[in-house]
Amino acid sequence: MAITSIDIAIQVRRNFIQLMDEMTIAELNIIPPGFNNNIAWNFGHIVVSQQKLCYMLSELPLKMGEQYILSYQKGSKPEKFIDQEEINYLKEKAYTLIDELRIDLKAGIFRNFNPTKLHFGLELKGIEDAINYFQNHDALHLGFATAIKRAIIGERQKAEDQLLKVGS
Repeated sequence: MAITSIDIAIQVRRNFIQLMDEMTIAELNIIPPGFNNNIAWNFGHIVVSQQKLCYMLSELPLKMGEQYILSYQKGSKPEKFIDQEEINYLKEKAYTLIDELRIDLKAGIFRNFNPTKLHFGLELKGIEDAINYFQNHDALHLGFATAIKRAIIGERQKAEDQLLKVGS
């Protein structure tokens, strides 16, 4: 059986959650110098983006609260500390919303897709385009999160090296 875009999205989300599980809640909220968001925001953003791309563009109800949409949609940025309860909610939604998408695809509810042109020139013309795009978008944000993690670890290492020099 061929790998689908949804299979890729699930694997990217697994990898994202694994990256997050290797860090503290404080580290997930750090915005390192040179970045304008954090790992927690990037994760929330991929969950929300799938909803906006698939359901909002199809004029269907979103399957998560408006507060999450507003906090993580394109153009937003981290405005508050994202606590463990919210991280856990987003992790759960990362999988359940994909499962619901599969069910909704089989049910054929995506009939009224509003084509949209993305900021870098691609046009999404239907639900298949939205699915193909969001899994790539998820992977892009996993890459951002990986870069943020490296920056955080680099800063932590610098601090530990400074302590060693002071203690010598």
